Amino acid sequence: MIKRHPSLEQLIAYAEGSLGSSESLIIAAHCDMCEHCAEKVRKLTTEIAEHHFNEPEQASSSQMFSSMFESITQLPMSSQIVANPEPANIELDGRKFELPRALARYAHSTGNWSKLVGKLWQAPVEIGGEHKANFIFMEQGGSVPEHTHKGNELTLVINGEFSDGISQYGCGDFIAMNGAHTHAPFSDDKDGCLVFSIVSQPLHFTSGVARLLNPFSHLFF
Repeated sequence: MIKRHPSLEQLIAYAEGSLGSSESLIIAAHCDMCEHCAEKVRKLTTEIAEHHFNEPEQASSSQMFSSMFESITQLPMSSQIVANPEPANIELDGRKFELPRALARYAHSTGNWSKLVGKLWQAPVEIGGEHKANFIFMEQGGSVPEHTHKGNELTLVINGEFSDGISQYGCGDFIAMNGAHTHAPFSDDKDGCLVFSIVSQPLHFTSGVARLLNPFSHLFF
């Protein structure tokens, strides 16, 4: 059961098309996995459209349609409706993971898997823009060293479960972190845990020998 969702404010901004492309992408992927949020977005989109059509008549029809068209075209391709999309997978050591529809188009933009510390794997994803995206897989017993954030970190759990000292997260959960949070993700799931993560700035490690990696963290996360 999905327990963590984008805020109502984020869903409204997503439906309006006013979010940045990176945040829109990960919220679109969450909605692919969460019918609860998908239904909210459908209702919000209808309400926003009705609001535009019911604006005072001093705004001309051409201005109205121009505004709506601009909002729609600013949405990332991943958040636009695609009829009967083909499923896409990523693979690690012979194990395949099916991706949410919004991430399917990035399956061929995913780099090779590399093994980091311990039982941690990472594959970079080219999504365009300044933000950095990765698929991260924690084998059973795998962890990301304790860290905080110089910027924002958005994470979607694609498969499995993990905890981080703050909460427990499962498949479909949407997680937003910033400089106010310090955590150490760890998976005890027997099948491991796959997440999709987007960061606006490199992580800042806060304990142990991992702190020595801070000058180089931009190379990994």
